[in-house]
Amino acid sequence: MTSTVPALGTRTAEGSALQAVLLDMDGTLVDTEGFWWDVEVEVFASLGHTLDESWRHVVVGGPMTRSAGFLIEATGADISLDELTVLLNDGFEERIGRALPLMPGAGRLLAELYEYEIPTALVSASHRRIIDRVLASLGAHHFRLTVAGDEVPRTKPHPDPYLAAAAGLGADPARCAVIEDTATGVAAAEAAGCRVVAVPSVAPIQPALRRTVVGSLEEVDLTFLHGLMTEMR
Repeated sequence: MTSTVPALGTRTAEGSALQAVLLDMDGTLVDTEGFWWDVEVEVFASLGHTLDESWRHVVVGGPMTRSAGFLIEATGADISLDELTVLLNDGFEERIGRALPLMPGAGRLLAELYEYEIPTALVSASHRRIIDRVLASLGAHHFRLTVAGDEVPRTKPHPDPYLAAAAGLGADPARCAVIEDTATGVAAAEAAGCRVVAVPSVAPIQPALRRTVVGSLEEVDLTFLHGLMTEMR
């Protein structure tokens, strides 16, 4: 997590319930959820194992330790968790070095949040080495704070990453809008007490209390986020 956090933006609308926007990375801002699965398939193929497609929904959106641990147990592969983590991160870095497509609407939303000085954090279950590579494409200036999965005691689906981001921005979690693409990330944000916008990437997510589901980030802008928070007041 970054060590220096600027003060809250001065141009945030007076009286708005929205204090900060917290965004997931893989599958939300960058179209990389498929990258992780492809790397997992390739790594386990090199170990002599074939992954079942149904496992994809089990490993998506969670911490690498959970996903990697599940795949080791499911396949019986002769590899340690630490060794597999290195192989997966290496493979993912190689892939994003070739291409890093943004999700529809991501660039426009980040630019708008930055223009209006909305305190914004990137909150990911990915490790710091991966986040820093992605930030080079997303633009680190768009985020006042970034939280990586290997920098918190418990990552998603626990609330710790979102609580850390809200605290780092000096915001009340209940007045933070979180944008997520998986059930695991949604669970973490809701456990932290945040208002959630779900943009499902791999598996469906149903609407619920404090949760709004949209088809893509092209439906989300600052007016939309202010409106969600106003509805809750």
